[in-house]
Amino acid sequence: MTQKRIKGKKIDRNLPERFFSIDGLEIAEKVREIATSLCESEGVEVVHVEYQREQTGKVLRVYLDKPGGITLDDCTSISRQLSDLLDVNFETRGAYSLEVSSPGPKRPLCKKEDFESFKGDKALIRTARSMGGRKNFKGILRGVIEDRIILQAEDKDIAIPLEEIAKAHLLREDGENTC
Repeated sequence: MTQKRIKGKKIDRNLPERFFSIDGLEIAEKVREIATSLCESEGVEVVHVEYQREQTGKVLRVYLDKPGGITLDDCTSISRQLSDLLDVNFETRGAYSLEVSSPGPKRPLCKKEDFESFKGDKALIRTARSMGGRKNFKGILRGVIEDRIILQAEDKDIAIPLEEIAKAHLLREDGENTC
């Protein structure tokens, strides 16, 4: 297997040149575009897409949601259709596993609208850079003001710039899964 280096990291040459990326972000974005057009016609939202190498090989995960929650039948139907679309529109020479599921109780918060939709829910937000000496914030989502997420943590409101958020997800400690 040949390797290509981008910014000092080895990249798998089994992917076509147009899909080279450091973290699979470009691949995830292309898959998101394909999945979104399919899911919109089915009344389903694409919550998050990840493409990463794991011990078992390359994994492409697509998390879905819809009002009332995602069912196993929804996941099965979307998975079959998406698999066919990816076979036609997503050329890879390497194998990958496609996983389509509900985001579960730790639903990722990816878009500005997510932070507004889940106002009042508990969330964990990790920032790319340190803010006030820390990167991890746990609290209640209060909404969005301009491009800042407002999180009530430790009895005070913290404004976190959207562009500083590296990762965020809901925390449902009671195990409830409304997705």
